[in-house]
Order: sequence, then C-alpha cells, then structure tokens
Amino acid sequence: MSVFPAFAHLVEQLATLIQPLFGATAAAAAIVLFTALVRLLVHPLSRAAARGQKARTALQPKITELRTRHRNNPEKFQQALLELHAEEKVSPVSGCLPGLLQLPAFFLLYHLFSSTTIGGEHNGLLTHHLFAAPLGGRWADALSGAGVFGAAGLVYLGLFAIVAAVATFNYLRAKKTMATAAVDAGPEQIPGAAAIGRVAPYLSFFTLVTVAVVPLAAALYVVTSTTWTAVERAVLYR
Repeated sequence: MSVFPAFAHLVEQLATLIQPLFGATAAAAAIVLFTALVRLLVHPLSRAAARGQKARTALQPKITELRTRHRNNPEKFQQALLELHAEEKVSPVSGCLPGLLQLPAFFLLYHLFSSTTIGGEHNGLLTHHLFAAPLGGRWADALSGAGVFGAAGLVYLGLFAIVAAVATFNYLRAKKTMATAAVDAGPEQIPGAAAIGRVAPYLSFFTLVTVAVVPLAAALYVVTSTTWTAVERAVLYR
C-alpha cells in the first residue's frame, strides 16, 4: 500500500476516534494530535540538541584561546575550531536535526490535502473543515469567498494571531540569545555566524507566509509545531 492512502486512513481513523469530543472539527483536531505525536517522537533529539548547545557554550574559553592564538590567521582559526568540535564530539549543526526530521510529516500533510484523489479514489479528507474553513483550502480561497472577515477568513486570522504571538516571542528570545553569544564568543567562531545572527531573529515571521499559502491542514501542522518548538526551547534552554 502507498504511504499516502495509509496516512489518509490513519488521519480518518484518528478523527473518527475523537469525533465525540470535537464533532465536525475532529479531522482538524486529529492533525493537531498527529503533530504532537511527531514532536514527542522528535523530542529526544531536541533534548540532545540542547545538550549540544550547552556543550558548545562550555567550550567558549577554549575557543577564545584559539582565537587569540590565531588572531592573524582566520583560516587556521576555523580549522582549529572544527578540530576542537570533533575532539569534543560537539556538532555545530546538531540543532538542525529535529527540524529536518519533521519535514516528511509536513510534506505528507501537504500532499494529502492538495490532492483530489488518493490511491485512485476520491480524497474524502477534503470534505472536513476547521469551523467554516475547509482543510484542503487556502487563505486565497477564503479571501475570494466572503473576504478577510468572513467565516473562513476569521479562522485564518486566528491562526495568524497565534503565529504572530509565537514569532514575537521567538524574536525577542533569539535577539537576547544572539546578543549573549556575541558578547561571550564573538560572531567569528563559526563561518557565517554573523550573518546568521542578523537573520535568525526574523525567521519565525516567515511562518506567516507559510500559513498563508499552504492548505489549511498543513498550516495547522506548522502552527502547532511552531508553538511546540517555542515552548520546548524555552524549557530546554532556560
């Protein structure tokens, strides 16, 4: 059996299971629960990434020493820095793994609610709604219908409000983290760190664009996962 019909069946079964609690929005609630399950599975990697971040912070005295020793030779400093990370078994990119492993789930939902047929049969999931907004619809569909303040449009406004609140929280936290890192170690410790430091605080706001252009089901995954990430990082990196 193809992965898409199997996944569609899983969502349908989960929606049927929780329908007594959520009624007509059961499919939307099933997507939120599915997202929570994915994040629970990825959580051990998130904890490992947090430990890696703390380990990199503990290396700052050695990094400062290397920077002083190779202050006139940036290439040698970068090579020595990579060797230090390898010796201490600390990966500068370990924090990317949790996000990368979530991509398959996102693309499954995107395909599932972008296709009118699954496995050669009509995609019944497209008939489900989150209140007045169809899970297979997009914000553009809501705008072309009753407009921004129509019933479907208000669903998207609610999602945008959640995303904006989470993005603002992430922005303030990222600015504080980057400022602390700049004071402790300087932006030269990893190639491109300075550029990343300037852009990173704004990345969360791009989620607004994603929510606006993908099917509502995929948008629910993004909103739930982004909110989970904000809470998880606040706890793990406190």
